Amino acid sequence: MLTFQTPLDLVRVLRPETPIACVRPDRVGAAASWFQNNFPGDVLYAVKANPSEWALDAMYEAGMRWFDVASLNEIELIANRFDDAILAYLHPIKSRHAIERAYFEFGVRIFALDCEEELQKILEATNHAKDLTLVIRMAVSNDGSTMPLTGKFGCFGNEAVSLLQATRAHADELGVSFHVGSQCMDPHTYRVAMDTVSATILQAAVTVDIVDVGGGFPALYPGMNPPELQAYVDVIEQVFEEMPVLFNADLWCEPGRALVADSTSIVAKVEMVRDGKVYLNDGAYGNLFDAAHCKWPFPMEVHRPSGKISFHKKPFLIYGPTCDSLDVLDGTFDLPADIAEGDYVEFGMMGAYGTAMSTRFNGFGETTAYRVRDSISQTMFDTESAAERSYENNIIFFPRKEA
Repeated sequence: MLTFQTPLDLVRVLRPETPIACVRPDRVGAAASWFQNNFPGDVLYAVKANPSEWALDAMYEAGMRWFDVASLNEIELIANRFDDAILAYLHPIKSRHAIERAYFEFGVRIFALDCEEELQKILEATNHAKDLTLVIRMAVSNDGSTMPLTGKFGCFGNEAVSLLQATRAHADELGVSFHVGSQCMDPHTYRVAMDTVSATILQAAVTVDIVDVGGGFPALYPGMNPPELQAYVDVIEQVFEEMPVLFNADLWCEPGRALVADSTSIVAKVEMVRDGKVYLNDGAYGNLFDAAHCKWPFPMEVHRPSGKISFHKKPFLIYGPTCDSLDVLDGTFDLPADIAEGDYVEFGMMGAYGTAMSTRFNGFGETTAYRVRDSISQTMFDTESAAERSYENNIIFFPRKEA
């Protein structure tokens, strides 16, 4: 992988015609190391957040061996890359074919479920195997999250009680899991969730071997100021010690966004500027899905391969390259007043659900990754290796304005 000091150096040399992912493996390594050194249990990387080979390799080099996978493709990706990886198939609803291949071909023994129908499917697809670790996904409050994930998965109430009892009869190890929602801003949310799970365990009167607190750990987006990650770990560790589980029960977590968000920025070329609108070669159907749909403030900077950019700014709409009018970022953005065709816009904090969400709609979507040594974004982790920007403009955060 080619390496550049900064994205500006990259665009000056390459003048790329397709979107670029500027990647920083050291950021991934720092995040993976922090979680493994500070979380009092096993850390499973949620592969869906960023399945790029460079990111996975950085995780592995930092000691990560547990992976949360959600599909056969993710299972194959990790199993074929890392011989000693431990795979947890934590999607609550899977096809029989996928379960069968995961168990017999790839040696997966950890499966999630949230209903009795899925329990029966797992048992039948594995020929009623006796070495299964079955993890019940429970529904909990997402009140502290910026992006709630309730409604699609998770059991609760009497259904959860019955499922715990039914699953205990077949599981070599029984686990409980939940998800507090993405970008959780309040550590107390984990306490509320774990208390909910504890009440259900007591009602079911079963022994539990594993507590999986899921993901939801935040990244440091502009304008968002979550508590330090240690505050989340402290709450989880304290409540875990109070839960009605086996004295030697294991504690798991599944960070995704927190491990990779600040590792990547996306550089898109300006194809046209007219009537207060900027048209880019990347957008909502590409690497900028989160920037278009999350309505969060992402750090941005405009690069000009030759010459300087005006410090005077004015509001612009930003459109992607496809023919769909939905391919637009929400609101307006204060960009340099003289932004023009041939300039490049860099979007920071796109390491989570950036390239992973890109489609090939309208024939767009081709993205090339290059390593850079600088940083456009803040981080929840210490990274001493990030180099200073070497060009004229300081890092600028263009705040989102409501349309």
